[in-house]
Amino acid sequence: MQRDIIKIDEEKCNGCGVCVPNCHEGALQVIDGKVRLVSELMCDGLGACIGHCPEGAITIEKREAEPYDEIAVISEMVGKGPNTVIAHLKHLKDHHEYGYLEEGTTWLEVHGSELSFDVAEVLDAVSGRRGSAQAQAATEGPHLQQHHHHHQQGHQHRHQHHGGSCPGSAERLITPAPVFGTASSESPSMLTHWPVQMHLVNPNSPAYRGADLLLAADCVAFSTGSFHSRFLKGKALAIACPKLDHGTETYIDKLTVMIDTAKVNTITVMMMEVPCCGGLMQMVRAALARASRKLPVKAVIVSIEGRILQEEWM
Repeated sequence: MQRDIIKIDEEKCNGCGVCVPNCHEGALQVIDGKVRLVSELMCDGLGACIGHCPEGAITIEKREAEPYDEIAVISEMVGKGPNTVIAHLKHLKDHHEYGYLEEGTTWLEVHGSELSFDVAEVLDAVSGRRGSAQAQAATEGPHLQQHHHHHQQGHQHRHQHHGGSCPGSAERLITPAPVFGTASSESPSMLTHWPVQMHLVNPNSPAYRGADLLLAADCVAFSTGSFHSRFLKGKALAIACPKLDHGTETYIDKLTVMIDTAKVNTITVMMMEVPCCGGLMQMVRAALARASRKLPVKAVIVSIEGRILQEEWM
């Protein structure tokens, strides 16, 4: 893909390495007396290192490069400690890279119990938590605005899987309305919990413990008229789009938790007939490869017109 990425002029570079610690993503190393870009995946192309080069050897160019991977960056970065993580997240916020910021903060929340520092303190430091509310809102991404809002209300942000403290993603259980006869003009919802988007769900929520999981592509419910009555009834739902969602490595982590910790009974994967939807099944297979438990998985393929093209246990 074409994107902005740093370029190092080796004739100007004297190998001093001043830029290396200022690339919090870990994309630079001094090798054979010259600074090298060791990973395109790690370079965000925002140029934090440029101002620290005394020789002016670093510039930004647009060229073919592997896409930046925030999940790979943050998972490697946490070993460097909270100050490096804070500097990295502030860097993303300052450059208005709110999509990557959301991926990074979501990953921290999912893995918070495994880390040696307090994720809530890191997010507070990134948000600043000072100055006027108007000034803060103008410089923060949505995730950090939501986190700050709940912190002010006394909400203790301690390694919860709650979608970044957004009020709309607050976890809740729902009791589906009973069905009496078939004459109702409005079919009742079979949804039993909220939220359902994979970026926001808590994989160890009571909604998933011991449940039959329905992992559905975003478009499935819009194409399938019988989605609630035939497929969702009696199941715990999670939705995702393998083509458009960022940070789907986090989805694999969450699915692994659902399998090993929440101990879901079965997984039904509902996908559209388009090729990119197959990414959902790839995520499930990757999670099963990591998990210690094995369980039945059913694949359901839906046509764009809403017909069930395939329904079989894998």
